[in-house]
Amino acid sequence: MVAGLVFLLAIAAAGLPVDAQPQTKIPKIAFLATTTRGTIAHPIAAFKQGLRELGYVEGRTVLLEVRFADGAVEQLPQLARELVALKPDVIVATNDVAIASVRRETQTIPIVMVFSSDPAGAGFVTSLAHPGGNVTGLSTLSPELSGKRLELLRDIVPGLSRVALLWNPDSRGNLLDYKETEVVARSLHVELQSVELSRIEDLDRAFSTVSKGRAQALIVPAGNLIAVTRRAQVASLAQRAEVASLAQRNRLPSIYAIREYVDVGGLLSYGPSIGDMWRRTATYVDKILKGAKPADLPVEQPTKFELVINLTTAKTLGLTIPPSLLRRADDVIR
Repeated sequence: MVAGLVFLLAIAAAGLPVDAQPQTKIPKIAFLATTTRGTIAHPIAAFKQGLRELGYVEGRTVLLEVRFADGAVEQLPQLARELVALKPDVIVATNDVAIASVRRETQTIPIVMVFSSDPAGAGFVTSLAHPGGNVTGLSTLSPELSGKRLELLRDIVPGLSRVALLWNPDSRGNLLDYKETEVVARSLHVELQSVELSRIEDLDRAFSTVSKGRAQALIVPAGNLIAVTRRAQVASLAQRAEVASLAQRNRLPSIYAIREYVDVGGLLSYGPSIGDMWRRTATYVDKILKGAKPADLPVEQPTKFELVINLTTAKTLGLTIPPSLLRRADDVIR
């Protein structure tokens, strides 16, 4: 009895309540994006929805620290350092440029990739099946889709014989897309015009090259990085809108890897479901917060694809979309 009283008095003297319980640590997720808050609002909403479906409540059971480079890629190293200094439980990085920036700052904090065009080729992971380090997540690596995009264009554009591919040779994913498209083009007896784009200032020049080459259609793969002097910049949705409007102004039927182009006036897109990839990112975060090691979590390649068609643009271009293609479409913009 006396011993118990002494114990309680000791607690009181220390200023601690008798029923004090250790507080549960709230996991902290850091998030690095190369674009602006506005252009990535919907994808982040899909990521947060994925977290909610897994039982996380922002501000209560999980904390989010988000940084936007607003297209200024030179700011990424500083933003990456800021996030690492917060000692988060996991860092989500949107693309190759952001992933590389974070990886230079930490080899211990788990990093989850949202989109990487070729994570093994870029050196982020040892292999897709066995990442082997502190990086894992999702990859847009699916060069076989490039050939399917060419086939879709051939179904829409009568007598298609010459197609331009707008790509960035500095992007490993774009290089794979180009090689795959080249193979399929030969098999279909379609001439492929290579149009390289390495600076945003070169957009008008690029489309002038397409026009002079008398291309009948255009393919724009995903992950097209635009370099400004020594800096690399990811094509934001606003830049993609510019690409789409330029294509339309040149009356050039165009197919893209992601639907965001079609939402702003592109003809059609075929590629991975971006919303699905953002939700899948949340599952990686969940596994890591529950103790899984990035080195043991295989990198996922796209499993859900979507075909989106803009009928308004088709009418503007004087094209008729085959009914069979419309039936296959996941979404039709009228």
